[in-house]
Amino acid sequence: MLIGNLTRDPELRYTPQGTAVCTIGMATNRTWVTESGEKREETEFHRIVAWNKLAELCSQLLFKGRRVYVEGRLQTRQWTGQDGQPRQATEIVIEDMLVLDNKRQEDQEAPMEQPVEPEVAVAPAAEAAAVAEDIPF
Repeated sequence: MLIGNLTRDPELRYTPQGTAVCTIGMATNRTWVTESGEKREETEFHRIVAWNKLAELCSQLLFKGRRVYVEGRLQTRQWTGQDGQPRQATEIVIEDMLVLDNKRQEDQEAPMEQPVEPEVAVAPAAEAAAVAEDIPF
């Protein structure tokens, strides 16, 4: 499980069989204090892969900068590059994802919030006394 910020917008593609696959970049931060009292920070970058319905959901809800929680497994792929050199990539294939913030994309407008005026009527003292006399008990 990881908690981090997305480094780019999700990329949704479909396999020839029609299966959805979404790739996402994520950065995680770790901070600690050294023995000498110096504060240090380290950032790691991860390649996240989602499949099927979760892939489609990720492409709809996620965007660069969004803070998310992901849970999944490590998978290492090996292949030969176009230059003939062996290549390797370790990815996190996620099985669960939670959005941890309420950010909006820059192109989405936030709903206009109208100030709410409290509906409290204050009666002048003379009117309040007249109303009190009309009460039948």
